Amino acid sequence: MTTSIEKNFEATEVPPWQQQLTLRAFVVSFLLSILFTFIVMKLNLTTGIIPSLNISAGLLGFFFVKCWTKLLEKSGFLKQPFTRQENTVIQTCIVASSGIAFSGGAASYVLGMSERIANLGEKAYLLDTKNPSLGWMIGFLFVVSFIGLFSVVPLRKIMIIDFKLTYPSGTATAHLINSFHTPEGAIIAKKKVKVLGKFFSFSFLWGFFQWFFTGGDDCGFASFPTFGLKAYKQKFYFDFSATYVGVGMICSHLTNISLLLGAILSWGVMWPLIGTRKGRWYDASLSDNSLHGLQGYKIFIAIAIILGDGLYNFAKVSLRSMVGLYLEYKKKNSGAILPCTDRDSTEVSPDQLFDDQRRTQYFLKDSIPNWAAVAGYVAIAVIAIAVLPHIIHQLKWYHVVILYIVAPPLAFCNAYGCGLTDWSLASTYGKLAIFIIGGWAGASHGGIVAGLAACGVMMNIVSTASDLTQDFKTGYMTLASPRSMFVSQIIGTAMGCVLSPCVFWIFYKAFPNLGLPESRYPAPYASLYRNIALLGVEGLSSLPKNCVTLCIIFFFGAIVINGLKDFLGKKYARFIPIPMAMAIPFYIGGYFAIDMCVGSLILFLWQYKNKAEADAFSPAVASGLICGDGIWTLPSSILALAGINPPICMKFVPR
Repeated sequence: MTTSIEKNFEATEVPPWQQQLTLRAFVVSFLLSILFTFIVMKLNLTTGIIPSLNISAGLLGFFFVKCWTKLLEKSGFLKQPFTRQENTVIQTCIVASSGIAFSGGAASYVLGMSERIANLGEKAYLLDTKNPSLGWMIGFLFVVSFIGLFSVVPLRKIMIIDFKLTYPSGTATAHLINSFHTPEGAIIAKKKVKVLGKFFSFSFLWGFFQWFFTGGDDCGFASFPTFGLKAYKQKFYFDFSATYVGVGMICSHLTNISLLLGAILSWGVMWPLIGTRKGRWYDASLSDNSLHGLQGYKIFIAIAIILGDGLYNFAKVSLRSMVGLYLEYKKKNSGAILPCTDRDSTEVSPDQLFDDQRRTQYFLKDSIPNWAAVAGYVAIAVIAIAVLPHIIHQLKWYHVVILYIVAPPLAFCNAYGCGLTDWSLASTYGKLAIFIIGGWAGASHGGIVAGLAACGVMMNIVSTASDLTQDFKTGYMTLASPRSMFVSQIIGTAMGCVLSPCVFWIFYKAFPNLGLPESRYPAPYASLYRNIALLGVEGLSSLPKNCVTLCIIFFFGAIVINGLKDFLGKKYARFIPIPMAMAIPFYIGGYFAIDMCVGSLILFLWQYKNKAEADAFSPAVASGLICGDGIWTLPSSILALAGINPPICMKFVPR
């Protein structure tokens, strides 16, 4: 039996790039983009943890088009068979569109500009705001979301063929798509789709059932005091969320345990202890939401951990990138393999050589002219420099010029680092932009909004750049043309620029307390990002007593823990928690961490019983749980907008 993937498809004709871009592919992509945008937006508005949805997109894309083609086949109208290249186009379009729900920042920096979030913090900066509006959000995204695509197009050959970067998520998605389109893989895919459909239905109906009991504040299964009322008050309870059980099955066991440890450390130990210092460390008359009180410790210690972790990973990835580049150019051999891919020590088999040659041939066949990429970048930059200051007046034209000058090398660094580690540092680059542009503009000239807008510009550039190179890797391994990948990415990005603000707007109008700590959609990153901007323009003087000392301890603690993980190696690193994951519950509590640990426990027991079955079908189960609960948010939001309230309030009170 051959180990070559491409020999399985040798007799199958590869369609030209124009035929890979079919109408049915984009219709399916649009429908699934709506679903995935709701999922990503809901995750953003609750905890901000977004798992990789590439495999789910590939699986659902395969399912929808297979249904479509079967229908057309029976009616005699099927003109073109469903190929793995078309499957890749669908996956690329969906991921590009739903990616804007994250990098578009509706639930982070955009909401952070609003009066609603400003009212939670410093009253002195209530005028330094810009409320969300459908018009300016869509315009802003159209101006900033495409330029990142043009910044890395000239480097596609270097990244994929010369450096042979792995891009783990892109590679895994390509293997999945390739397996679907072999006779054996199609049988397994059919089983996976059945499993996905079963858990999708269960998750949707469970969300529908829960809705009936949520007719008031703190009502329903989502407010069930699983471990008692005292634990519930400290945010420790299981909230019966199918979404986060599913997310827990996708995320690593270490991530889930890290979240739980962070929740125990903060809500179980630190906040009760700091609360006993009320009247000594901070004014006893302050409200719970004041940044000069307990809320200040919650937010700024979390920010310190996130910045420490981000800075360490930024330095590590940048160093690895520079070492890799140095070794590559030192060899002066475009076919050389980077040591960090762990492939230089093994000989390439004839089957692997055949696959590489065939893939390289098709990848280079439909090249995108470099002059077109450069011209596109310059044209969009000129438009952005002219338009962005009119959309957000606090952001000046010279701020935008500086951002677009430094963006291409940062986009390259992010795309390169993502290829090595599968880790996108888009949010880290965005936080750097907040500090630099916010501090430059100053508190008296709208520095908070300017910094948050600069964060949006930078995040969109570096995030879309790494997404595109990830998809180029998938296309390379499925023989999808770079041109069809690029066009699909542009169409998906355009869809996302409209869908993401519209979906956010539905949530924003349906839930008036969205973004507030007590809301079912607290949007934690909105407050975190605004307070990072506040820190940039004001400095550390406004923080409560001992808060700066604790921030410094946790900042360096995050760096030390990361260093320890790298120093000890993989064998022991799996027992050391992830600081970034630990920081997330500091602000919003541990309820979602318990959900995710339940998902992790289900996967662990399943793997213990039958590892092969668990590895094959757990992504389908997780995708079904996430998608069903995610799509329920659409009818529940429509019911809220229509003023239809649930009939029952299930609530627990002390005896």
